[in-house]
Amino acid sequence: MLHGSWSQQQAKVDRRISVGEQFRHSHPSRKKNPVIALPPTVTIVVPAKNEAANLREVLPLLPLDYEIVLVDGHSVDNTIEVALELRPDIRIVQQTRKGKGNALAAGFLAATGDVVVMFDADGSADPREIPKFVQAVVDGAGYAKGSRFAPGGGSEDITGLRTWGNSWLNWVANRAFGTRFSDLCYGYNAFRRDLVDVLDLPALDLVAPTGEMLWGDGFEIETVISCRFAAAEIATTEVPSVELARIHGESNLRTFRDGTRVLRTIAAEYRRMRTARRAAVPASTTFRPAVSTESILDSGDGRMVA
Repeated sequence: MLHGSWSQQQAKVDRRISVGEQFRHSHPSRKKNPVIALPPTVTIVVPAKNEAANLREVLPLLPLDYEIVLVDGHSVDNTIEVALELRPDIRIVQQTRKGKGNALAAGFLAATGDVVVMFDADGSADPREIPKFVQAVVDGAGYAKGSRFAPGGGSEDITGLRTWGNSWLNWVANRAFGTRFSDLCYGYNAFRRDLVDVLDLPALDLVAPTGEMLWGDGFEIETVISCRFAAAEIATTEVPSVELARIHGESNLRTFRDGTRVLRTIAAEYRRMRTARRAAVPASTTFRPAVSTESILDSGDGRMVA
């Protein structure tokens, strides 16, 4: 859990699933999610750093009856001022370290809604799709996973190379976790707020060593979230989504750097799952546990160091 302020190997799934159907896991102890009161309360968590121009386009489109938590990444433009001008009811939170993962963790802590929606500030997420994500959770999913590659989904931004890379990473993750993800790396997702502890993200008050990032604080966060919900066998539904082009500014995504990072994340999260499951099974002999991924840091050049 997020300390100080806030899962037996899965059987392989031999059949394909249709869009909107939950990923099936054979673990006998998986429980159904408690019913959410209707209508559910919803919090949209928006991490933003120097996104004033995009916020002018995006914020007016967000539902007025949803709580919006904007997590500012120490912007040097007028991101906060623009947000307050457009939505006086918006809640402003400052992230405690650097990185999108830390920003989302701060937003998850601040959220009060039954359902938490992860929403990028750059205009790439279509606000009109939010009800689909919320409905998926209301219908029983603990985790509503956006997918650009499910029928009805698409992208105005992704390249052919990134599409190929994404499909390969999906294959690796699905083999490791017994899932059927079609879009592991997509960041438009929603989940039940009462599942935040399952994510076990770094505490907000931890201090990262100079020039380094704590595991889970960076752009690996979307993969971490999907892997940890899969390891915990949280009921998951894919939601078709169309990724829009960024409105203003340039993306920080780098195909090879970020693809390698996602692959390392899948490997680390698989080891984490196996270690946790071995520890949960009584044994007559002791073993030396693997190094905890929580102690793995990310150096400034993207290397993971223990």
